[in-house]
Amino acid sequence: MKDIQTKTYSIYLDYHSTTPVDNRVANLMLHYMTTAFGNPSSIDHTYGEDAERAVSQAARHIAKLVRASPKEVIFTSGATQSIHMAIQGSITAENRSQTKFRVAILPVEHKAVLDPCYALEKKGLAEVLVLRVDSKGRLCLEHLEEICVSGVSLLCVMAANNEIGNIYPLREVGKVAQKYGIPFLCDASQAVGKIPINFEEWGITYLAISAHKLYGPKGSGALVVRKGHHLEPIFFGGGHQKGLRSGTLNVPGIVGLGEACRLRQLEMFEDERAIAALRDNLQNLLLEKIPGLVVNGDISCRLAGNLHISIPDVPNTAIIARVRSQLAISTGAACSSGVEAPSHVLQAMCLPESAIEGALRIGVGKFTTSLEIEQAAMILSNAINQARQAMVGIGQHIGSTN
Repeated sequence: MKDIQTKTYSIYLDYHSTTPVDNRVANLMLHYMTTAFGNPSSIDHTYGEDAERAVSQAARHIAKLVRASPKEVIFTSGATQSIHMAIQGSITAENRSQTKFRVAILPVEHKAVLDPCYALEKKGLAEVLVLRVDSKGRLCLEHLEEICVSGVSLLCVMAANNEIGNIYPLREVGKVAQKYGIPFLCDASQAVGKIPINFEEWGITYLAISAHKLYGPKGSGALVVRKGHHLEPIFFGGGHQKGLRSGTLNVPGIVGLGEACRLRQLEMFEDERAIAALRDNLQNLLLEKIPGLVVNGDISCRLAGNLHISIPDVPNTAIIARVRSQLAISTGAACSSGVEAPSHVLQAMCLPESAIEGALRIGVGKFTTSLEIEQAAMILSNAINQARQAMVGIGQHIGSTN
């Protein structure tokens, strides 16, 4: 096995899956792993006090980035745990009033939202209402209103899609939710640190965040809970964090999340402009080099680093097999490890089967260079040409043997 320091890595263009940790974040985390390593619940000495201050400061950084109050921030292991806390905590609280729990969801939500909702429905504990999207994955606001009029216990609309990169109209969604008095859960893991989020003004009730999507560490996240809204805890054992999530706090991870948020607050707009320019250059190069290429999603309102394409006549697995040693891209979300299945996002958009089978997700980030973009375009175009030639050869061979 090659030493990790000498191994040559491929060009990384899978920033939707995860981001590298910013060195400034890693250095600060190291301090809280090795020197200021106290337990923030142990406030009888300076080690605990220092850790508690670091946690409070991290909450302030997060709150500032998403326009919330630090008192509304609950630390978690990531967006998946945050989402489960919001959904399961809501249904438990709702069931106390003996009313039917109805949850409305976008069909293009991350599996972290879809799976718990459908699991509750399977158990007879909830009814799932599916919001309508069009062929570009855009939300139909008229249908949203129709669904909300019928009575909804929880509304789930993501801030930005993890596959096609669509940015959803949270302000408008929040207005509808407030109009009908519906708690609004927003999975913002792909959006925080990339686009402005205003938790306070947009009527969001629960906001889920993951550190590793914004140049912070894996295994750290937050759930922002609007003041005055009650959730039943799903974790017990110590009453930490207002009783909502018991357990010793992951201080290095929390510090890393806070510092990542602080840096995004300072650098987001400049970085995202540069990232969008790189993405547009890659898109233009690929359209020029690859006949038949299609760009999926709402290209007028998407994340700066997102490029989701389909090559309808070439299976994406054939492309990935040819580029994996040189280029890190994906066929879809990284939420179903080891499971190969058609993208539920593209299926919800009713795209042709050939477009779904030929889909590739490319994610550009702040550490991507112009040279890597040019090299990636060449690697991809060569791989697709090779795959097409191989498919022609196979077709000719089959024809000659018939």
